[in-house]
Amino acid sequence: MKNILTFLKNKSVIGGITMVLFYQVAFILIFMTGYSAIPKNMNEMTVAIVNEDKQAGTDIAAGLAKQLPFKMVTDLPLDKAQEQLNDRDIALIIHIPQDFTKQLSTSGTKAKMDFFMNQSNPAMVSSSMQSVVTQITTNLNNQLATQSAQGVFQSMKMPAEQAQKLAAEIPTKLDANIVNTNPVPAGMHNQMAPFFLTMVSYVGAMIFSMMMVGAMNALKRKMGFWQAFWSAQATNAIVSLIAPLIGISIYFLIQGGYGAETFVKVWLVHALELFGAIEFMSIFSLLLKDKAIFANLTLMLIQTISSGATMSQEMMPWLFKIVSYISIMFYTVQTDFSIIFGGGKLPEHLLGLWIASIASMIICLLAFYFVSPKEAADDQEKHAVA
Repeated sequence: MKNILTFLKNKSVIGGITMVLFYQVAFILIFMTGYSAIPKNMNEMTVAIVNEDKQAGTDIAAGLAKQLPFKMVTDLPLDKAQEQLNDRDIALIIHIPQDFTKQLSTSGTKAKMDFFMNQSNPAMVSSSMQSVVTQITTNLNNQLATQSAQGVFQSMKMPAEQAQKLAAEIPTKLDANIVNTNPVPAGMHNQMAPFFLTMVSYVGAMIFSMMMVGAMNALKRKMGFWQAFWSAQATNAIVSLIAPLIGISIYFLIQGGYGAETFVKVWLVHALELFGAIEFMSIFSLLLKDKAIFANLTLMLIQTISSGATMSQEMMPWLFKIVSYISIMFYTVQTDFSIIFGGGKLPEHLLGLWIASIASMIICLLAFYFVSPKEAADDQEKHAVA
């Protein structure tokens, strides 16, 4: 028992226990808060209705706009809506073609309604929109009940016999024509690939940044103040350029199907991500010393949600949404979606990643500039007292 108490009083063991407790609290609080948005915030997603039919389509479009629990857009032409779908600003397009009423009133012909979905999205968005399409098709078929439909057709001065025949076909009259853009290869491992590739670099950067700051502080007296800093930055750049090749090569070798151009683009994106993440987490290593792990781990857990890999940005709770605008993981994941699977806003997200990385480096430089002289003064004071 005495030996056990000796271990429990050891600083390393106390630190380990603190980390075990902290990780549980941080992980559960962050994930319970973040993932509470599903399905609570699904009404924040945007669905567009493009109606080109001025007869039956008008009433159907109005009914859908009123019934669907999403942000509805009804004033966009199809080409503009498709642009926003490609940019992931719209989750689903419901297109009612110009000849919808004609198809609906023609015996033996199914009336097609087009549903456009961008598969280059978080899996939750794609699966949710697929469920919405199924529900819309079923509900519309049910709403066009035999008796009411027969009355509608007769009011159009259609012969009673033809109206009755068409009404009997109504339960299966609608045909959902699903158009998937930017298809993702089958398998959850492919849908989550942007997140996995981003996460491994970020976790590696967290560990490396602590070691690099320790080495930089140890060598700055020998090398000189700024020589140590800029040599560390050069080392960070070299490591960032080479290290991502391992994980990315494993993914591309296992998955296959992608060309050399895609490989190089993904590699360079994650090289930039790794460099930016090292700089970002070095800030806390400089300011908080050995307590930096608490800040870096917390911010990493927050970014697993604010990265946009599991839910779209508009669905995120307010804290995670704010973090996403300055998150290295968010810009990397979104860039990966566009490069690997397709989609818009590639320049915008790439620019965001550059800005976040450069800003992190500047703040890291300032932290080093203001913290290091203070450390040197404290060391001199200790030596003088000794």
